[in-house]
Amino acid sequence: MADTYDVLIIGSGPGGYVTAIRAAQLGFKTALVEREHLGGICLNWGCIPTKALLRTAEIYHYAEHSKNYGLKIPQPEFDIADVVKRSRGVSAQLNGGVGMLLKKNKVDVIWGEARIEKAGGDGPVEVSVAKMKKPPVEPQNPVPKTPLGEGRYSAKHVIIATGARPRVLPGIEPDGDRIWTYFEAMKPAAMPKSLVVMGSGAIGIEFASFYRTMGAEVTVVELLPQILPVEDAEVAAVARKQLEKLGIRFMTDAKVAKVTKGGDGVSVEVETKGKTETLKAERLISAVGVQGNSENLNLEGVGVEVERGIVKTDGLGRTKVPGIYAIGDVAGPPMLAHKAEHEGVICVEAIKGLDVHPMRKDRIPGCTYCQPQVASVGLTEAKAKESGREIKVGRFRFIGNGKAIALGEPEGLVKTIFDAKTGELLGAHLVGAEVTELIQGFVIAMGLETTEEDLMHAVFPHPTLSETMHESVLDAYGRVIHM
Repeated sequence: MADTYDVLIIGSGPGGYVTAIRAAQLGFKTALVEREHLGGICLNWGCIPTKALLRTAEIYHYAEHSKNYGLKIPQPEFDIADVVKRSRGVSAQLNGGVGMLLKKNKVDVIWGEARIEKAGGDGPVEVSVAKMKKPPVEPQNPVPKTPLGEGRYSAKHVIIATGARPRVLPGIEPDGDRIWTYFEAMKPAAMPKSLVVMGSGAIGIEFASFYRTMGAEVTVVELLPQILPVEDAEVAAVARKQLEKLGIRFMTDAKVAKVTKGGDGVSVEVETKGKTETLKAERLISAVGVQGNSENLNLEGVGVEVERGIVKTDGLGRTKVPGIYAIGDVAGPPMLAHKAEHEGVICVEAIKGLDVHPMRKDRIPGCTYCQPQVASVGLTEAKAKESGREIKVGRFRFIGNGKAIALGEPEGLVKTIFDAKTGELLGAHLVGAEVTELIQGFVIAMGLETTEEDLMHAVFPHPTLSETMHESVLDAYGRVIHM
């Protein structure tokens, strides 16, 4: 038996490594088990590298429209290999940073695949770590390879932070060639001339935006009547209009019934309103959501309850088995990196005995980094009405904001929803330039239980995009100035 730990975390994604660092800060002897690469999917194949790709697309877009800014720039060109190389380099840099942080905080990194062998009672939880099928893949990290690896370990507390993977639909299984998941879409060997994106959630829309900006013909197929289904309907409609101006075609209330692969691409049969249309494209990106990585951990064997791949927990990450916890994507939606990080901190602080409160999932912001960006927190207008509250709704369009016009980004909307009786901010929904940075102002306001009066009397700097937030609040109460 190797060392016994106070806390052992399985998975080193944002939830896992942040939890490990916080555990070490609290004085726990801590270990982190990872089978592939530090930082997990988010850092290596998700949040971070996609933003690097989207930044390239944004600069390319501005170069193509340089005349709108009084500039004369020759027609821009790109090398997709260099675009991918930059994206992978960004991931490598941050991957290395995670390794340094773990080393600094004296967290042991155990390389391998974990399986929980024994749990419950007052004794330690036993975890076996099998040898990896392959060594950690690129990008490499600076954590020195230690003897820690295959073997048996014990811990008083085991936190499952194994994340999620792309959901696969029967008959439309990704093959890495013609049918892609986000893994392949993130590192194309060549730029496809056309593609179909199945699903219009954040992942699907971000890739649709990237590939269309870089010149591909893009069609997005969405099963529901609204793109970005979790967003406020009004904001989603503004986003759709702008994305259509970019050249993306949307098919909503539509189902991909069949995909046939050929030598030159794919044929996609789409059923919509009783009709069937066949789309031809070089590639199909499957972006129909993700599912939790709860298999091969022996969770059911030790009594942990798992439902549809999701580990059932209470508000503090605890399963019904003493000493076993779960956080992040594997513990259920919203499946977001920042949710995983905060959930992990709450979990380990509760283990320490600190006075913590369950996370308010209704106050977790969501962001989509397409062009234009979309961001939201709290209730949509429809959900607020369903709750039975009397509400006040404010709206302010970017066309009334001096900074937005100066930036050449006049298309956008900020929408705020208040409880009419108490002035409580129930939700905020934004679409437009840099709204993924603006949303945190509303998140903080909701966390501090700020009322409409507080927001109306706050001084927002001029000229900034943040003034649209102020004006939206003013509009909800009939006091808007610049519209």
